[in-house]
Amino acid sequence: MERFTISLDEKLASEFDKLIRERGYLNRSEAVRDMLRGKLDTLRLEDALAPFCVASLSYVYNHHERDLSERLTELQHDHHDLVVASTHVHLDHDNCLETVMLRGKTDVVRRFADALIAERGVRHGQINLVPVDEDAGHGHVHSHPTT
Repeated sequence: MERFTISLDEKLASEFDKLIRERGYLNRSEAVRDMLRGKLDTLRLEDALAPFCVASLSYVYNHHERDLSERLTELQHDHHDLVVASTHVHLDHDNCLETVMLRGKTDVVRRFADALIAERGVRHGQINLVPVDEDAGHGHVHSHPTT
């Protein structure tokens, strides 16, 4: 492990220590490592240096919007190779929340999310991308049956 030293003014150090306590870190080093990993992951995603990702796409839509539910379902079926799971929540009489878990090439996942969020009637949408190795976890390929 490599060590380095940083200097912080008193106010910033105090705020950092408060954050460490609130988040349950055992020490400053742990917190700094997590922050660096998070920032580096964000930069890799922004710079297209993370070719594969998992993602959580959440969006709110009006289920009374003409054919919207069908269009959203069709989009998910058209991209079944990306969609791992989805949940549907009835927020009130008019609005639904869906969260779709995705896995695949980062640029393809991002384009899918953008297309879904851009559907007429989708009111709010947000994606959280997390970079992963292509063979993360187990080193075998999953296949999708054809019908």
